[in-house]
Amino acid sequence: MKIKPFKGIRPPKNLVEQVSSRPYDVLNSEEARAEAAGNPKSLYHIIKPEINFEPGTDEHDPRVYNAAVEQFKLFRQNGWLVQDQEEKYYVYAQTILADNPLSGGKEKTQYGLVVGAWVDDYLEGRIKKHELTRRDKEEDRMKHVRVLNANMEPVFFAYPHRDDLDAIVSRITQNTPEYDFVAAPEGFRHTFWVIDDKETIAKITEIFAQIPAMYIADGHHRSAAAAGVGAEKQRATGDKNAEFNFFLAVCFPDNQLNIIDYNRVVKDLNGLSSEQFLGALREDFDISEYPNTGLSGDFREVRPKALHNFTLYLDGKWYSLTAKTGRYNDADPIGVLDVTISSNLILDKILGIKDLRSDKRIDFVGGIRGLGELKRRVDSGEMKVALALYPVTMQQIIDIADSGNIMPPKTTWFEPKLRSGLVVHSLE
Repeated sequence: MKIKPFKGIRPPKNLVEQVSSRPYDVLNSEEARAEAAGNPKSLYHIIKPEINFEPGTDEHDPRVYNAAVEQFKLFRQNGWLVQDQEEKYYVYAQTILADNPLSGGKEKTQYGLVVGAWVDDYLEGRIKKHELTRRDKEEDRMKHVRVLNANMEPVFFAYPHRDDLDAIVSRITQNTPEYDFVAAPEGFRHTFWVIDDKETIAKITEIFAQIPAMYIADGHHRSAAAAGVGAEKQRATGDKNAEFNFFLAVCFPDNQLNIIDYNRVVKDLNGLSSEQFLGALREDFDISEYPNTGLSGDFREVRPKALHNFTLYLDGKWYSLTAKTGRYNDADPIGVLDVTISSNLILDKILGIKDLRSDKRIDFVGGIRGLGELKRRVDSGEMKVALALYPVTMQQIIDIADSGNIMPPKTTWFEPKLRSGLVVHSLE
């Protein structure tokens, strides 16, 4: 892999909590407007600039993109974002604190290297993807990169872990961090170090050159958009050495990443009674009812226990479903996925849901919201049934990306999300 250090554009230490934000695509315009209220330094004014217009303004309105440019200028003029004078790498650590339900009671940290990733590695398939992208979403982010001439938000990559890189990161993180804060509202700790030693920078570049591939964990649309703009500039100038040949990425070792479940809720049983639905399930699953169906707070005991085990919530009761042997193909990297098994044997075969991307009868709930959210949406009458899945593994993602396959929609949920605004990459 070809990477390079870059002159990051960053907030001063005392402003980082005011500037930084959640990624543009994890909240809607109204949520961003509420989070940025009273804070002119919030990065939302640049990455979701529609919040500076009347509610309901189309986020694709040309005025909105122009407003992003003006806000970026304002941030730099006011010293809310300041460019480093030398090219650097950075270490970005995310910590799930021990009191977070995702932690399992034990603090967990993942350490990423912030780099300029090479556009050609993406275009030529060495930066591998596991999801399809939508052209309209790509084009929106491409416009954003074009008008700002910068990558305002990083993409999230995984690489096959290496002891030599781990050792460098461990040494760097013994120093006092540049930033260290717990971000609201999600409550994760974000810590950031600057690597300015030229020998260390050269060593990191050298080690990455030995890595054959990286994998997009989160940010498929941002990756496609960043590489697309870089490719445009390559074609226009013929220059493959300019800064626009690289884009902003945070690269984590694959053995540190935290993938959580991505669950399903469905509005109806496709004309079946609950008894008929459970009867149909028994053809392909071994089913048992959890005894304490009144469970309301701690859902650990009803979580799926392993791959091919699911949890179903219906009529105030929790059920364990385990796919029977022979109902899936362990040798098929797509067929072995629980999202494929549940889609084929439950959503399609029984409930008649053929297209997860377009069917309005189904919705998806990220595991960050917990199984309590599944129970709430069914108990409220909004949905009839909920299905909880065991999280996919990083190795499954790598196997699928290496085989050139694409995961079904709504399969992976990485948490914590990267915080935006810790560093920006200029294409100039």
